[in-house]
Parts: sequence; C-alpha cells; structure tokens
Amino acid sequence: MASHIKASQFVSIFVIILALNLNFSSLLGQRQRDNFVYNGFIGSNLQLDGLAEIKPDGLLQLTNLTIQQTAHAYHPFVINFKNSSSFSTTFMFAIVSERANRNGHGFAFTISPSHIEGGSDAEYLGILNVTNNGSSSNHIFAVEVDTARSLEFGDRDNNHVGIDVNSLNSVETATAAYFNEKVGRNDSLHLSSGDTIQVWIDYDGVKKRIEVALAPIGVTRPRIPLLSTQLDLSLVFVDRTYVGFSASTGLLQSSQYILGWSFNIDGKAQKLDVTRLPPVPRRKEPKERHKQTIGLSVGMVMVVLITLLGGLYIVRRKSYDEIREDWEKEYGPQRFSYKDLYKATEGFKDKALLGSGGFGKVYRGTLLKSKVEVAIKRVSHESTQGMKEFIAEIASLGKLRHRNMVPLQGYCRRSGELLLVYDYMPNGSLDKYLFTNERLKLSWTQRYKILQGVASALVYLHEEWEQVVLHRDVKASNVVLDADFNGRLGDFGLARLYQHGEIPQTTRVVGTLGYLAPELTRTGKATTMTDVFAFGAFMLEVACGRRPVEQQELPEKMILVDWVHDCWRKGSILETSDPSLGDDYVMEHMELVLKLGLLCSHPSPDARPSMRHVLHCLDGEAFLSEQALEGFPTDAASATTLVIGDGSSSVAASNASSPPQSCSVHTALSSGR
Repeated sequence: MASHIKASQFVSIFVIILALNLNFSSLLGQRQRDNFVYNGFIGSNLQLDGLAEIKPDGLLQLTNLTIQQTAHAYHPFVINFKNSSSFSTTFMFAIVSERANRNGHGFAFTISPSHIEGGSDAEYLGILNVTNNGSSSNHIFAVEVDTARSLEFGDRDNNHVGIDVNSLNSVETATAAYFNEKVGRNDSLHLSSGDTIQVWIDYDGVKKRIEVALAPIGVTRPRIPLLSTQLDLSLVFVDRTYVGFSASTGLLQSSQYILGWSFNIDGKAQKLDVTRLPPVPRRKEPKERHKQTIGLSVGMVMVVLITLLGGLYIVRRKSYDEIREDWEKEYGPQRFSYKDLYKATEGFKDKALLGSGGFGKVYRGTLLKSKVEVAIKRVSHESTQGMKEFIAEIASLGKLRHRNMVPLQGYCRRSGELLLVYDYMPNGSLDKYLFTNERLKLSWTQRYKILQGVASALVYLHEEWEQVVLHRDVKASNVVLDADFNGRLGDFGLARLYQHGEIPQTTRVVGTLGYLAPELTRTGKATTMTDVFAFGAFMLEVACGRRPVEQQELPEKMILVDWVHDCWRKGSILETSDPSLGDDYVMEHMELVLKLGLLCSHPSPDARPSMRHVLHCLDGEAFLSEQALEGFPTDAASATTLVIGDGSSSVAASNASSPPQSCSVHTALSSGR
C-alpha cells in the first residue's frame, strides 16, 4: 500500500513538473516573440512583400530604384498588447538616393492590426491611401522618416521625422536632427545621405508619452529626444498587432536599407551590435558611372547597338506597337502596356463601357496581376487636340495628390492611341445623380459634403501645390463619387500650369457652355478666377438640380444664374432648390450655397471670392455678407460664353430671354468625358 501511494505521488509530482515546464516554455516562447533583436536579418524569417528583400549579407532592402511601388517587412510573430501598452524599439537605417539632392520618398516604422494592404505609393509611404487616410478605424501607429515634402499632409520639409496616428498628417514632426552633448544644441542630419543613422522610439503606457530620438552611427543615444509628446496609444492599439516597416517610391526613388532592429514590449530594447551589422552600398557618383561607361569594350557597344536596333524593328512590327518620347521621362507616372489594358477590359468591349464624351470613351477594367479595378479613358482618334490634352493630364494629375481628386495610376500610348488609367470610382460621376436617373438620389448632406470636397481640391490646385494649376473644366460630369460618396475632381485634360506669382499667358478659349467666365472672350486668359466662376455654376447646379443652361422649348428655356439671381432679388431664393429634395435640407446651408454660387458667378472677376474664402464659408469659418451680392448687375448676370469652331473666336449670349441660337457651336468636352 505504501509503495502504491509513493508511486501515485511520484506520478503527480512528475505531471506537475511537466505542466510547469510546458507553461514556462510557452511563456519563454511568447517572450522571445515580443522581445527580439536582429543584428542583420539572416535567418530572421521576416514577412516581406512588394520591393522588400533580404540581401545575402543580411541587409534588409525595403526599396530600390523601381518607380511608384511599395514595400513592407514585418516581424513574423504577432505582438500581444493586451497586458501592456508600452514598448521600446531601435533600428539602424540608411537611405541612398538615386542622385545627390534628388530624394525619393521615405519609410516608416509601423504598428498595425494586420499586414498593411492597399497602401499607396509615393507620399503615402505604403501605409494608407487617399480613401482611408485619417480614419480612426485604421488603428495604425507609425513613425515616418520622410525624405519628400508632401504639402497635402502639411510636411515641413523634405528631411523630417513625424509621429503618425491613423493618418499621414503627423501629430508631431521635426526636421531631422540630434542633440549634440558636446556643443549643447541640435545638429542637423541628412536622412538620404547614405550614412547610417540610428533611431530610438519609446512609449510609456503609464505616462502616455512617446519619444523619438536620432543620432549618427557611433553616437550614443541623445539625452534630449527630437520628438516628445503626450499620446494615449491605448486608444489606437488593438490586442494583437504586427510591427515592421513600410516604404514606397514615387517618380523619384531611393534605396532604403535597415541594418538592424531591436524591439521590446516591456522595458528597453536591446542594444544593436554595430560590429555584426551588414555594410550599406555606396551611391555611384557621376564620375564612377562615367568611368564604367568608358570601360565598355567596342565589341560590347556594337552588340548592344545591334540588339537595340533589332529589338526596335521587331517592336514596331508587333500588334502592340507602343511609342515613347522624351517628355515621358519628365512626367513619368507608371506606364502600362497596351496588352495589359486590353486584357483588363476584355478587349474594350461595350459591356465594360462606363461612359463617353467629346474626347473618347471610359471603360471599367481589372488589372490581371494586381486584381485592382481601374477606369481607363481611351482618347478618341478623331480628337485633333487629343495629344495636347493627354500630355496636360499626365503632367498635372500624375504629380498631384489630394483626397478629393481622382488619382491617376498611369498611362499608355500605342500607335496614336492615348489611354489614361485611374482609380475606379464605384459610384460614377455626379451628373447622373443630378440629371439622368430619377432613381438615384443624393441627400443634401451628401451634396454639401461634395461641394466642400471639390472646393478643397481647388484650393490645393490654386494655392497649395508647387505650381498654380488651372483645371478649366469644373462641372458635375467631371466630379466622380467614391465608395463613400466623397466628391473627387477629375479629368485634367484641359489643365494648365504656371508658377506662383506669374501672369498666365493668353490661350485659346476652352471649356463647357455655362461654365465659362465672361472675361475669357475678351482676354483669352484663364485664371484662378475663371475656375471660381465655373465652381459657382457647379454650386448652383448641385443645389438646384438643373444645368447652367437648359435649352428647352419656350417659355421654359433659361439660364440658371439669371433665374437664381432674379429669385434672390425677389426674396425667394430658396424656391430655386432642387424639388427632389423636398424640405429635407438645412435652410441656412442651402441659402449659403445659392448665394455663394451667385457671388462666384459675378461677371467681374475682381468681385469673385477666392476658392479659399469659398471653402472657409462652406466650413463655417467665414461668413458671406448679403452686401456682397448688392453689386451683382441685373443686366450682366447671364454673360454665358460660347466657344465657336475650333476655339479661335467666341461670342457671348448676354440675356436669358434671347438664348444662343442654333449655330455651329463647339464647346470643348461639352458632353463630359
């Protein structure tokens, strides 16, 4: 009996020890997952996508010199923030620009609830995109190391570090520098110099404070951090998260490298062993590249020339013949092959047709490799101005980025065919909701939000980008709606660019009937005020549900601005509101939009407000005085400009009772594109 008890006790003790050992092993394994150090990344099993790759020597290369791509690299295990919201991390990086003083975009350390998908390239750093930037549902924290200035996000310069929460608009940012203990002040750092730089990021979940410090390799962690701010990340983090890096390239590229990385969920991150870190490739200077070119043998040069000539001959004979010119090197958004776009639309079949206009047809397609839905505008062969408009659209929209503009993904050229590839907007153009299908309705709240969005886009074009961009064709058919019914300004085929402070040059009159400012017929000069005039007509059609010029049978024929102005003088301006809305609108907002529409449509450009003032009024940050409309002349309200023939001459129809007669009138893109 005694021996039996002893045996039972022995078995029980053994089971307890085994359970404790397994539990300890489990805890140890989890601890190793939450606390790690990579001195180089050989055998790290990082989860990579996009351009990211681990070199044979253990160097993690996030990006290379491929344009407009993204890259991600994640620690292979989930980090559990349930029991702790504090963390500490440090890493060493180097950014090597393609050429000196020509920075590409930067990268970011990220903490996210899943592997980031759908992040855009260029200024979005592969983290977010135009549709989700700023959304609290992202649950993303990032520290960006940014080497390009993006005005849309309020970047201070092209050499800064920022703390981001669910948005690329940083909550705290500073020009790259480190505190030099010897001199007692900050010394600047050039992020894309190719030199190795170390970053320390520490978050105290008890004090709710985040600190970020930088220093060159070999310098100990600075006593005073570069960034330090109060931040409650418990509102951002979810229980299970991924930590890693996100990066991107734009039209200019840099090679971005991570040499080593340490992370700890509780306590300080382990120090990196500098002696074990892989080396960073040097940028090839122009002299080196020149020497390499001279070093090519004559025989090799002949082989290359013969190969190129043969290849060019073969390519020109193929059915997918494509053309490249010098201007494409400058503007350079992604160039798609005609074959890929042909397959994406199943041969540009009618079932994929989204719409058509004066400059061609727009098709819906799905890119086979990425499975991304796109809208492809195929410029018609008959368009004599097609090439100029095509280049204008690439030159402007290809570089512009704003949440209320349609992003241009790329383009294609083939034997005279011109194709532009955009993000697909599932809810189509605004005009179909206002005019063409009674079953499709937009609430007043949605309409007001669309007006605010398009106004914000025009402020960006006129004032906030590096050049002044004149859209020259603002109208409902050129505003499309994304999945959340946000208004996106598109179709930059008539856009013109000039430097801030310059006077725009005389140009031919182009645009659409009802949206053209009267001064265009006298001066031929498009200005920001001519865009304001078009936006005024756009505001009235959104509020009234009627086109600027309705050519119906008498006595219904009318010009919209005349009618609204007449009702305003009679004190009954709200009677012009869209009947389909009924009484379901905010009276003060409706009255504001109608009066702003009139003021923007003033015949005198000096009397019109700027787009920034218009936006401030729509956002409730400024007020519109009733006196502003007192100077609106009753005999000039309908100075609607028409463009005749090829745009070389014009006439004005100046009263509503005598609308334009049926003559040989051509309004560029009058039916939308």
